Amino acid sequence: MNTEITSLPELPKGWVWTSIGGIANSINPGFPSGKHNKQNKGIPHLRPMNINIKGEIDLTDLKYVESEDYDALMKGDVLFNNTNSPKLLGKTAYVKQDTNWAYSNHMTRIRLSGSLLNPAWVSCCLHTLFLSGYFSMHCVHHVNQASIGSKIISEKVFIPLPPLPEQHRIGDKIEELSTWLDAGVEALNKIKTQLKRYRQAVLRDAFQGKLTQEWREAHKGELEPASVLLERIKEERKKNAKGRYKEPPPLDKSDLPELPKGWVWTTVGAVADSMKNGIYKPPQFYAETGVACLRMYNIEDGVIVWKDIKRMSLTPDEVREYELRPGDILVNRVNSRELVGKAATIPVGLETCVYESKNIRLRVLSDYVESKYVSLWFQIFSQQYFDRHAQQTVGMASINQQQLGSMPLSLAPTPEQHKIAEEIERHFSVADEMEKTVVRSLRQAQRLRQSIFKRAFEGKLVPQDLDDEPAEKLLERITQERAKQKS
Repeated sequence: MNTEITSLPELPKGWVWTSIGGIANSINPGFPSGKHNKQNKGIPHLRPMNINIKGEIDLTDLKYVESEDYDALMKGDVLFNNTNSPKLLGKTAYVKQDTNWAYSNHMTRIRLSGSLLNPAWVSCCLHTLFLSGYFSMHCVHHVNQASIGSKIISEKVFIPLPPLPEQHRIGDKIEELSTWLDAGVEALNKIKTQLKRYRQAVLRDAFQGKLTQEWREAHKGELEPASVLLERIKEERKKNAKGRYKEPPPLDKSDLPELPKGWVWTTVGAVADSMKNGIYKPPQFYAETGVACLRMYNIEDGVIVWKDIKRMSLTPDEVREYELRPGDILVNRVNSRELVGKAATIPVGLETCVYESKNIRLRVLSDYVESKYVSLWFQIFSQQYFDRHAQQTVGMASINQQQLGSMPLSLAPTPEQHKIAEEIERHFSVADEMEKTVVRSLRQAQRLRQSIFKRAFEGKLVPQDLDDEPAEKLLERITQERAKQKS
């Protein structure tokens, strides 16, 4: 008896362990091609991304090759991802109808023995091994990727084999539960999309004065108009400039919407106390210890996220020059076009930190302007503004201090700025709690999906029928069938 099988866990009555090579008619990798296209020229060429995390064929990102000599995938073929990152290696799905699809050399086609096996079961077993991390632990590592060869799949990968009727019962149950689970996940993802739209609607209403309309009416006569506030800010900036003050260029308001009474259009530069690009240091200045340095990755959805923190060895003078204080606005100046210009306010309570050169530190005159108000304004206006004004290089976009300073800003009276920031935060906190619930539910759905596969793998998903032909007999018939085909 194979010693590797004897070391495997005990199976339910009527089941047996088998190697993939013991039940497959053929195990073959596909072919590489450097001449892909997305214009439907030729035949579909399935690659690793064409199997999703649920163990299904996914044709969303499909490429084509022009080839006449190839082995098309047929109904019942099991497709195994043999080369990928260790984490994604081993994703498996089965083909539900005859196709004209080819498959790349990063995929292995397992063709089974006719009507004696349910391909859904074999696919389920291999995908369960993937989900458990089995293939990431038993792969061959290469530069930036890992692989599982056909010989390993054939001789070293073992799966439990139930009686054939039970395979079909399990396959049907997995399909039923997966359909139900997919519907739930789709509904949760729709809620996430709706929450994103809700936040944008809150921001839009806030900066059109709708969120504070009743509050503004209740405080009529108490609020200094923003035009007067802007003049006071101008005087403060002149005083701080010590004779070096420059009048900002006039703002073109022709495309800007009308503002509530008492508000005024101005620019970010007109309310800024200072703007400064971050520090650049070569790699040898990064260290395990030292001062924390915030990078563009630490700005997400308008907040500072404390993750993957890099540290720098800096002098005290450098720390003082580039230190971030509570209320500073960190603006991302180099990124992809859709992300450049994202911003967040530095909160109270962070340890001493500086910021890298791909960011700009914006300090507003805090006696007159609420920094959180300005930072929230970026979330509603910066993308459309910087999409028009950012410089584009290969794969990246960038903005400079002049472009940042020229960005239009709808300025409300100071007390109303505080109220707007407060109202936005209140509405966002409700959305945040809902999103946390959605995220938890999505994680639970993923764990439930894994549990479905695991219970199927252990023979606990459907009842057994003692009248089913034992898998040992089935395996003998498979062996006989394969011998006939080879003779």
